[in-house]
Order: sequence, then C-alpha cells, then structure tokens
Amino acid sequence: PLFFLDYFATGKLSVDHAACVIEGIAEGCRQSGMALIGGETAEMPGMYANGDYDLAGFCVGIAEKDQLLSSDNVKPGHCLIGLASSGVHSNGFSLVNRILETTQTPLDTPMGSETLAEVLLKPTHIYVSILLPLINTGSIHALAHITGGGLTENLPRVLPPDTCAQVKVSSWRRPELFTWLQQQGNIEEQEMLRVFNCGIGMVVIADESAAATIIGACVGQGLDAWRIGNIAESTGPAHVQFSA
Repeated sequence: PLFFLDYFATGKLSVDHAACVIEGIAEGCRQSGMALIGGETAEMPGMYANGDYDLAGFCVGIAEKDQLLSSDNVKPGHCLIGLASSGVHSNGFSLVNRILETTQTPLDTPMGSETLAEVLLKPTHIYVSILLPLINTGSIHALAHITGGGLTENLPRVLPPDTCAQVKVSSWRRPELFTWLQQQGNIEEQEMLRVFNCGIGMVVIADESAAATIIGACVGQGLDAWRIGNIAESTGPAHVQFSA
C-alpha cells in the first residue's frame, strides 16, 4: 500500500462530523502503512438531506509482477487458514437493517460486554501488517478477502478450475453477533455463509507445512486464526464445499 485519497460530500459541512470521519480514515491509513495525501470535501445543498453525507476513497499500491499472488499457485493439498474478522466488516448491512427493523431490537441491547450498536459498528479489521511479512516469505500462495458474498463467493475467485475449497464450519469460533443475526432473522446456514463473513475476514491459502507458522504469527499479534480446511481436486468451475 502506498497512498490514499478521500472524497467527502454533504449538503452542509459539519466540521465535527467531517473531522471524526477523517480521523477514522487516517487511522486506517496508519494501520495499512499508507500516506493520506489529500482528497476533496464537497458541499452540495439540495443533493443531500440534512446530516447525510457521501464518502468514497481511492488507494494505490504496488507489487512486483513476478511476485503477484495468483490462482495458478493454488494446488490440491494446500491448506486454508482463516483469519478472524472484527465483526460484520462492511458487508451485509442491508440484511442487518432489515432484521433490526423487523424485530425492533434497541441498539443499546447488551451483547457481551458491549451494546449491539458497538458490535455492529466495529471497524473492518485491516490485515496488512500481519500479511505483508508472511507474503514476503513466499509461504502464501493466495488470499481471499471475505467481503460481500461471504466464503461461498469469494474463495472460488482465487482457485483454479477443477478444484474446490473444503471448509469445515465448526473449525473456528463464530462470534455471538452472527448467531444472534441468524436466530433473529431466521436465516438458513447457506445464506449466512453467502451474505456474512461469519467470523472469517481473510482466508490464506498456503502449504500445509506453513500452517503452524502462519497461525502463530497471527496469534502473536493478537489475531485469532484457525486451520479451516483444504484445497481438493474437483471437476468444473472452482467452488466451496462446506461440512460440519
């Protein structure tokens, strides 16, 4: 990661709100080792309701072409290592909002030692500081960032044809939030795995012999990680097979 630019548009600028947003962006850049080199703040009366704003960002990174991670490097027998998410990250909020509207659950409902609002609004975990040193060792063959589409749709994007990712869903600790969402929304398990990250924010594909080192590096920096499955031979397009 090299640098980041932000765009903040609103009807009438609230300096306090904008400052909070920019502070958050700056913290994300710090975690990623990027420079926040500028951006744009636009006031557009009539375009936005009072208190509303639009936020976008643009970032640039660099990598050596001969070191790019590719599905060509993924083979049957490689293992899958799941890195813990900090929450729902930035995906699935349409369904979250629908559940909240339907159940009329107050946002100050306790969830563990926090409130439901605090758990839902935890910032997306940024994995750069943990993953870059591991990538530089050559032990990682591919990475799948578990965003919209969950494990179901994101893992196949980094797999070659005629392979599948065999994922054991009981191999990691699912946060209480996802169990609550599933129960309150009466959501089937396959839909949960397609919409939400369910506790896995990033999947590392690596040699079996490197699994302990990768997991140890994550745990050493305070991030939970689990061996959640493996790559197997299959036929046709790449896909995911879930088991209990």
